[in-house]
Amino acid sequence: MEVIRVFPLSCAVQNYAWGKIGLDSEVAKLLASSDPLVHINPELPYAELWMGTHPKGDAVIVDNRITQKTLGQWIADHPECLGSKVKDTFSGQLPFLFKVLSVKIALSIQAHPNKDLAARLHALFPEHYPDANHKPEMAIALTSFEGMCGFRPVEEIVAFLQNVPEFRALIGNAAAEQLERSLGEDPRGVAVALRSCFTSMMKSEKKVFVDQLNMLVKRISEQVAAGKDTSESNGELLLRLHSQFPGDIGCFAIYFLNLVRLKPGEAMFLGANEPHAYLSGDCIECMACSDNTVRAGLTPKYIDVTTLCQMLNYMPAPARSKLFPAMPNPSDPCTSLYDPPVPDFTVIRIEVPASTKKYIVASIDSASIVLVIQGEATATSTSALSDMSLRRGSVIFISANESVSLDLSSEGGMLLFRACCLL
Repeated sequence: MEVIRVFPLSCAVQNYAWGKIGLDSEVAKLLASSDPLVHINPELPYAELWMGTHPKGDAVIVDNRITQKTLGQWIADHPECLGSKVKDTFSGQLPFLFKVLSVKIALSIQAHPNKDLAARLHALFPEHYPDANHKPEMAIALTSFEGMCGFRPVEEIVAFLQNVPEFRALIGNAAAEQLERSLGEDPRGVAVALRSCFTSMMKSEKKVFVDQLNMLVKRISEQVAAGKDTSESNGELLLRLHSQFPGDIGCFAIYFLNLVRLKPGEAMFLGANEPHAYLSGDCIECMACSDNTVRAGLTPKYIDVTTLCQMLNYMPAPARSKLFPAMPNPSDPCTSLYDPPVPDFTVIRIEVPASTKKYIVASIDSASIVLVIQGEATATSTSALSDMSLRRGSVIFISANESVSLDLSSEGGMLLFRACCLL
């Protein structure tokens, strides 16, 4: 019997507290449009859709001719579907986890260890670092999306030290002056001063930072009430984060980290040791399959301050440098590639114009997962054995070296995102 190598998936939903509620959530909207029988609870947060083989959310195969129930089980029985290079490089495992995120409340300020540090942390503290893999990740905006990413240019941090007395009091004069003196120094001197400042904040006593934070929030609230501009204190963001996480050290991180705003289709890549936090909006996310996160604030979870302050990349850079561009594909004008500097994953954006009635999703030497964001089509493949109906929210798995033909049935073209591994 011929093996079916292209098939639809039903994917796991995570109802984390930070997610958007009910049909405000892009995750919930995709679910509702892909399956009219799905009940969306209007009071429940729909935070993440997981498309992959992670044990906490292994995708279910929606084809009753396939005996394996989940994608993880199927790949274990058919490792050749990954493509020969991917199978050998990643020991027969799907190397990425593909997600949709809908963010209402800020996620924790965090960084992910590189492979060496991940292995060490897992060996020492397996209860906090559950595997030995690194966790680079990339976010591609579906709606207007906000996040913090990387250290700001030192000039901006110094300006906050001078304009926000509570911030300076928390850091302490010695560390603040060290950073001010580092302006114009070589990058190593800047990194040493920045690390000193950030560590001083993160290791401050709780009573001290809560007192300074309360004074700052009171001062900015009074300025807002009087109709004053609070941009020199980053006031709007401070009040928003404080309302979500009152008394949290992470509220002060806004003076260190870039605020990055993405328009739909724009992306940011988060490599190892890059401090970041998602703040609001909906995005596609692709990451290496790992759970390793070192947290710094805006969270009730375990915070590992010492590891975090030691591991971070203290190379300041402007917010615009954090944008990760999609590269056009010369062989197919409908596709563009988000191809980060890690082997684990690449995301391909496929935009089929309304004038096109038939489109071939090309075969590549990697297993891939495709998510439909917009449009409808009938999909056929030599190895699917029967047609599949695709609509907004549909997810399909395509084995390596299989192509899929789309007969478009909608007027407005199609938008799809395809996660794969281009070694």
